[in-house]
Amino acid sequence: MSQEYDVIVAGAGMAGAAIGYGLAGMNRRVLMLDGADTDFRAAKANFGLVWVQGKGLGHPGYQRLSIQAAQAWPEFAEQLQAESSMTVAYERNGGLNFCLSDDEWSARASELEAWHAQTPEYARSTRMLDRKELQRRFPTMRLGEAVVGASFGELDGQVNPLRLLAALQTAYLRRGGQLRNNHAVTAINALPGGGFEVVAGGFRARAGRVVIAAGLGSSVLGPMVGLDVPLRPQRGQLLVTERLAPLLPVPCSGLRQTGEGTVMIGVTNEEVGYDLSTTSQGAVRMVRKAMRILPDIAKAKLVRQWSCLRVMTPDGNPVYANSVQHPGASIALCHSGLTLASFHAGEYAKALAAGVLPADLGIFHYGRFNVQKIA
Repeated sequence: MSQEYDVIVAGAGMAGAAIGYGLAGMNRRVLMLDGADTDFRAAKANFGLVWVQGKGLGHPGYQRLSIQAAQAWPEFAEQLQAESSMTVAYERNGGLNFCLSDDEWSARASELEAWHAQTPEYARSTRMLDRKELQRRFPTMRLGEAVVGASFGELDGQVNPLRLLAALQTAYLRRGGQLRNNHAVTAINALPGGGFEVVAGGFRARAGRVVIAAGLGSSVLGPMVGLDVPLRPQRGQLLVTERLAPLLPVPCSGLRQTGEGTVMIGVTNEEVGYDLSTTSQGAVRMVRKAMRILPDIAKAKLVRQWSCLRVMTPDGNPVYANSVQHPGASIALCHSGLTLASFHAGEYAKALAAGVLPADLGIFHYGRFNVQKIA
């Protein structure tokens, strides 16, 4: 039996759940369809960073989007916690990107100068801290001899990604949205009079609008409604330690101590297709770098190693597009669903509800990849 909705969201991961949560708060009848836990889920290895510094270098639009999303995070987190009755452990105390040589220090400083120059309308949110300043600011952090300094981003922070996803889905349901797990979308059919029928195995539902936010699965679903976006998987491996006494007061790129005391160590960037294997070589590289930054890590027991597949576009930046061929169909793809969650639940959801994407999102259309067939 077919059911009627205003919007159907294909995918209930970090991006889809945030979009669904936002739409459900606008008096829309929303259905989210999600696949199985065994699907390729980027959220399985989410590092928990709400990260801004350096993001979007060479793409000022993405930089602006990241800054705006980070600025919206405190209010977003507060509202989400109130609606879900769940704590997401969001903190914005800044973040560090360590430099392990003078060359790395110089390169990082130059990179951030260029990054800030892209968006002169924003106040500087980063600064370079030499080793002496690092030790003054963070006296409890015992640094390795290789650390010459770090870049510090004041807009950077961290959150518990598992709690965040659970809170988004819980608040979405409390707003009246419907969620069907183990219902991977298998077909999206445009209806003659407008709207769509979405098929998930033996289940069918209809809606005036469809939003594809299914991660790597979007490469199959998008072409069904004229949204043919080039995607590739990128493997990221991570490690986690046993619970430790405080070592790292703020998150950094590649190291984060959780509220429970475990330390996450990452991450690799591997072009290996859909291979989800973990490797000893990857573990060795991650651990060696971590020990150069925080030597006390060497005393810790590693309790788990795992991997995920990130959703990568050709330039690594997000895609937001509406289908011209099939009005009412949209696609949203990114590999920074946690940082952009406030945007997806806020301004992007509002744009979807209105049926028109803001002009400043035009730069995120996949036509920039010179795809021959553009919807």
